Amino acid sequence: MGPQRAWAGLSARRGRAARAVSTVALGAGEATEGVRGEVQDKSPRGPGPSSAVTIRETVAGLPLGPTRASCPPLFPGAKKKYLPPSSRKDPKFEELQKVLVEWINAALLPEHVVVRSLEEDMFDGLILHHLFQKLAGLRLQVEEIALTAASQRRKLEVVLGAVNRALQVEEPQAKWSVEAIFNKDLVATLHLLVALAKHFQPSVPLPSNVQVEVVTIESTKSGLKSGKSLEQLTTQHSTGKDQPSEDVLDELLKMAPEKVRAVEEAIVSFVNHSLRSLGLAVQSLNSQFADGVILLLLIGQLEGFFLHLKEFYLTPSSPAEMMHNVTLALELLRDAGLLSHPVSPEDIVNKDPKSTLRVLYSLFCKHKLKASADGTPCGTLH
Repeated sequence: MGPQRAWAGLSARRGRAARAVSTVALGAGEATEGVRGEVQDKSPRGPGPSSAVTIRETVAGLPLGPTRASCPPLFPGAKKKYLPPSSRKDPKFEELQKVLVEWINAALLPEHVVVRSLEEDMFDGLILHHLFQKLAGLRLQVEEIALTAASQRRKLEVVLGAVNRALQVEEPQAKWSVEAIFNKDLVATLHLLVALAKHFQPSVPLPSNVQVEVVTIESTKSGLKSGKSLEQLTTQHSTGKDQPSEDVLDELLKMAPEKVRAVEEAIVSFVNHSLRSLGLAVQSLNSQFADGVILLLLIGQLEGFFLHLKEFYLTPSSPAEMMHNVTLALELLRDAGLLSHPVSPEDIVNKDPKSTLRVLYSLFCKHKLKASADGTPCGTLH
């Protein structure tokens, strides 16, 4: 599974210089490469410290976003959150940032994008743009490079709008906003990235039960009021016996190949029997479920509900449409309590055999058991 392999191997690649994903013209015939962080000076020189300069300092001298000194004052009724130094130094808070940075860098490694600071690198929507397109498997109609604060804000609005739709979150209920992200609110940025990781790649090893104390400043008619509160960034994970590292499917895949093939054949027979009334049949578990269509129809048949054609793509013609279908199918399975282990929609679209088998096996276990004459549990291996 590509993203997981990339994440696991990231430590061996850390420290490499950021490379370009775009080229920005700097006068006649001169160009500077980079998306974030550093733009490397290509002129020859002897040994010594790197002469890298930040893109925000070089691109035509244009202001490229808010700085701490330029943050707007609080108007009456406005609120702003601040992180005291003690919160920033909390080990679990630092660990969460480290895991998210490594996850983003692994996901965007093919695009040579390198994130160094979540607080400084996410505000203008550029990294979020690339990350969301990678995770969701779609293309957003938005400018690639935004040079002015106004264009950056417009881009961030488009990207966050797409993210909220994918996460099925209304902005008033979201723990992030365009205003908060654009003003480099680290807590809001972390809420957003944690939500993306949990939705698209639940296997990302986020630290458990991360809380951080924040100070909220509110502007009132009588002056400024302050208060402290705890922000819950991640939840408490199940441990020990409540979260086994392996399940029945893991045990199954360790068995002799002929037994694995026998189970696969039984699942194919089960699927075809379930889809018979729709006039559908499958021969390959790995390839025919990648676009999510048959998987959605199968779930509908087995769980007894109807999916309106407006909710999915019956004839998907792009990876984005396939990703939409598979993501919807996995959400339905999670809502039904059928997925005890996380499955990435990207793995299904990429025809990963184990992920596809895990999804079908969960349906097989629930519904084959109902039809079993002797009531033998599906999880029992022979």
